[in-house]
Amino acid sequence: MEKHLGFSLIELAIVLVIAGLLLAGVMRGQELIANAKVKSLASDFRNIPAYFYAYQDRFRVLPGDDHSAATHVNGVNPTSSGQSQNGLIQGSWDSSTNTDESFLLWQHLRLAGLATGPTEVNSSQYAARNSEGGRLGVTSVGELGAVTAGTFTSAHAMCSDAILGRYALQLDTMMDDGAGNTGMMRILQNGTAGTGEAVPVAATPYLVCMSF
Repeated sequence: MEKHLGFSLIELAIVLVIAGLLLAGVMRGQELIANAKVKSLASDFRNIPAYFYAYQDRFRVLPGDDHSAATHVNGVNPTSSGQSQNGLIQGSWDSSTNTDESFLLWQHLRLAGLATGPTEVNSSQYAARNSEGGRLGVTSVGELGAVTAGTFTSAHAMCSDAILGRYALQLDTMMDDGAGNTGMMRILQNGTAGTGEAVPVAATPYLVCMSF
């Protein structure tokens, strides 16, 4: 009689334990990657307002709104703002117009040694970007058309786009109140007016703006 051998219960148990350990390791690895992404995004929201106020403290004027940038900072051809020096950053948060204050802000910060990146406004790498490849920007709250007027009470806001909903909500939880439609941080459908998404869709990219 031919004898058929199979796995014993002990062998099956060992296989299941090993599979469970491998799955837990994969899930833990994904969690670590997600946390690293959120920490990188959070550093932008902490550092850029700090650069902004450091420039103001040093020169008594806002970066981008500085009509005397050529005398304040070192470098080749720093561009002075051609708009009203009114203590507000004018221009859309993601402006590509090299006369907008929100665009020139990056050149002024970089020439002052506060931020890194190209200082030549015509450089293809000039636009500031987050770790997800999305744009970074600063503007006055009045210029932020994506957020309903009156939502933010401070003068300026920083925005970062192309952030997946799962990361955006984790970011809001870390830095604000954990809801994308209240507080100083809002999770927005890019280009859509409103106060934000309370619970963003995990795999959908969003624009995240924080007032400061």
